[in-house]
Amino acid sequence: MRTNRTILRAALAGTTLAAALLLSPSAFAHCDTMDGPVVQAAKVALEKKDVTPVLMWIKKEDEAQIKAAFVKTLAVRAKGAEARELADQFFFETLVRVHRAGEGAPFTGLKPAGTPIEPPIEEADKALETGSVDKLVKQVADETATGIRKRFAEALEKKAHAKHNVEAGREFVAAYVEYVHYVQGLHQAAQGAGHQHEEGPEAAPAQEAHKAPSPEHHH
Repeated sequence: MRTNRTILRAALAGTTLAAALLLSPSAFAHCDTMDGPVVQAAKVALEKKDVTPVLMWIKKEDEAQIKAAFVKTLAVRAKGAEARELADQFFFETLVRVHRAGEGAPFTGLKPAGTPIEPPIEEADKALETGSVDKLVKQVADETATGIRKRFAEALEKKAHAKHNVEAGREFVAAYVEYVHYVQGLHQAAQGAGHQHEEGPEAAPAQEAHKAPSPEHHH
């Protein structure tokens, strides 16, 4: 079981961290969609007129703000159908904004229902729903293995020509940096250094790309 958990965490990191360097932090998250778990919890809370279901999605220090927004929303909802719709939207947006701020992620507005989410996140949710993680482990482990092999092959091919001239050497270093940082990011995620809504463990290594060894120092 421990091996499976490590593979799962590393593989999930591998399939999303590379994209995280090119996309905004919200691009692969789904907590800011109308289909997401935060809004779904908000709908339950409003239906029951009980704020409790949403409190798990925010930090303790943000409870007062969300409770105040909840009370205002309930009051406005009682004024009619149109007011209810506006009040609900206000509460959804407030809740999601506070939730994402608590994770260090920006909020750029609620995305509509049906907004595509990254496959690893979708499969992670399905695994929790079914109670089985086997399919998810296999999928992301396969994708991660493909990612490593691809970067390894590119680095190995360019290494063979690295000493031909300076430009070839630079091409090797670029491939080397991508290969090593990809693997390093997976390792750090497996050790628990990764965060779902942040740029991830590849971010710090990527900032030190200039420290990559020269072709002469690669073994």
